[in-house]
Amino acid sequence: MSYNITDFSLVFILRSAAELGAKKALCATGLIKPYLSKAEAFRLFGRANVESWIGSGLLTPRKDGDHSSCWRIGRLEAESIKCAMEIIRIL
Repeated sequence: MSYNITDFSLVFILRSAAELGAKKALCATGLIKPYLSKAEAFRLFGRANVESWIGSGLLTPRKDGDHSSCWRIGRLEAESIKCAMEIIRIL
């Protein structure tokens, strides 16, 4: 498959990569949380998106305990999926 990458597409891909790298560094230094609650993920990425990513196996929620603990979603995992979907959309 061949893609015709325009200047806009290339800039968008590079900007997305830089943002993901910055968020990874912020998570590694502890300035932002590496995990999101399900409610935070719904607010940031949209409920329909998060549920479809979980349903298709792209996103894996994690649970801390067995009983009433909340679900956690990896911030970088969700951000990466969002960026990949946007890149696919513009290409």
